[in-house]
Amino acid sequence: MNTRGDDGTGWSRRRVLVLGLATVVAGAGYALWQRPNSAEQPKLGAAQAFSATQAGALTLVDIRTPKEWRATGVPLDSHQIDMRRADFEPQLLAALGGDKHAPVALICARGVRSARQARLLADMGFSNVVDVAEGMLGSAEGPGWIARKLPVARWPAE
Repeated sequence: MNTRGDDGTGWSRRRVLVLGLATVVAGAGYALWQRPNSAEQPKLGAAQAFSATQAGALTLVDIRTPKEWRATGVPLDSHQIDMRRADFEPQLLAALGGDKHAPVALICARGVRSARQARLLADMGFSNVVDVAEGMLGSAEGPGWIARKLPVARWPAE
């Protein structure tokens, strides 16, 4: 006689249901975290970001890693601030002259990290942040900075 309410394997239906539900919720949360919310995030194409940077209308910040900067070069006239740095916010503020309302565009490899970082900065009070959604290497938003043959500089600068 089975008094444990299971099928003999130690797994009750309730336990399986709860575990399955927890897996679905965790998976959905992860998927939402991985996918930028494009509806609320202002975007700019790579060519428009380059033009605005050259005109002095915004500050372009490459948030990729030094390894990525070395491999592809960096957008001409951009600031390089690795988003993983503990002092990312103060470094960004310094690049913006201390003004959280100054226009800034973030670029990464394919637009995922820059979209996520732009949302985080907006939550921190930066009011004029845009995402270069096609990134350096291209994405569904466009071919990217490099494929558009926009100018890059070597990193580190020699």
